Amino acid sequence: MVSVDGMDLAETRVFALSKPAGLRRLRPVDALLLGYVALMSAVAAARVAIFPNCIWLLAANALIVVLVVLVTRSDLGPFGRVVHDLYPILLLLALYSSLDVLNGGGRVRVHDATVQAWEAALFGGQPSRDWWQAAPSRFWSTVLHGAYLSYYGVIVAPTLALLARADRAPLRRFVLAAVATFVICYLCFIFFPVAGPYYAFPRPTGSFVDNPAARLVYAVLAQGSSYGAAFPSSHVAASVAATIMTWPASRRLGIALALATGLLTVGVVYCQMHYAVDAVAGLIVGSIVATAVSSVQREK
Repeated sequence: MVSVDGMDLAETRVFALSKPAGLRRLRPVDALLLGYVALMSAVAAARVAIFPNCIWLLAANALIVVLVVLVTRSDLGPFGRVVHDLYPILLLLALYSSLDVLNGGGRVRVHDATVQAWEAALFGGQPSRDWWQAAPSRFWSTVLHGAYLSYYGVIVAPTLALLARADRAPLRRFVLAAVATFVICYLCFIFFPVAGPYYAFPRPTGSFVDNPAARLVYAVLAQGSSYGAAFPSSHVAASVAATIMTWPASRRLGIALALATGLLTVGVVYCQMHYAVDAVAGLIVGSIVATAVSSVQREK
């Protein structure tokens, strides 16, 4: 009988059949999420005495680990492999919500004074507070509040477009860049929380916010905004990363994303959602992460 590394063929077959289904090799995005969850759990454990709800975050993080174990099994079918490709994007919303728990629902010390000092040094004032007051426009308020909402489409549209392709490599690169961008932003939110001008200054009033787009933005923020999540702007960072990662795969979609990202970057400042420094930092983070992921993945 034919021998394979000291075992005959029959023994090899028995060994293969008896070997339990195990884990695939973790993808970089899986390892990144596990590392972030481990760090977040350590922070939650350290803060549970002052923010008791962190105990629930520890339980939720344990479930995330179980999820990663399940989606990285080697015996996944076609549907399971799709879930493996998409679960990091779906998980981002839960990870964002957990920030408010870690920051005590607004009881954490914020660093707005520091960022406002940077703002004054770089721009000679507070653009997020002063710009809309100096040049109020119902038209631009509508357009730029709408651009702020387009952030969700900037993330979802490339995900769906790349998912429809037979070659999943561009989708996996996109997901890795998006998750890495958000993780960097989330770490800043945990260790250097900044409330942002939405909380720090009196909010816009009158005709400036008397339009459907502005009303919808404020309704969304009232339902799901995490306190301390201003610097850097994850909206800008993720949109920039999404645009850079999508451009090589679809020039047409990349142009649409670039337009939306440009308007969003202006809008977060004009509509007093972020300091200008937040937007600049978001541009830098998104560009560096997307460029790094593209370069590393091309070399493999």
